[in-house]
Amino acid sequence: MTGESFDEVTSLRQRLDELRLEHRDLDDAIARLADNPVEDELMLRRLKKRKLALKDRIVAIEHMLDPDEYA
Repeated sequence: MTGESFDEVTSLRQRLDELRLEHRDLDDAIARLADNPVEDELMLRRLKKRKLALKDRIVAIEHMLDPDEYA
């Protein structure tokens, strides 16, 4: 593995960790908002949408780091 590809993999893994942390934080925020139905429904929908977008990015990076051999 060249230095450049090692740096790229390291950077992707770091970004993956950051996205996973943000995803967990959003999950906690969504759970708190869902517990109190008086809270802002629009905010709840926005957080859920953001969480789904993060999940898509997480999956994309995971596939870049560990692609399927048979794909």
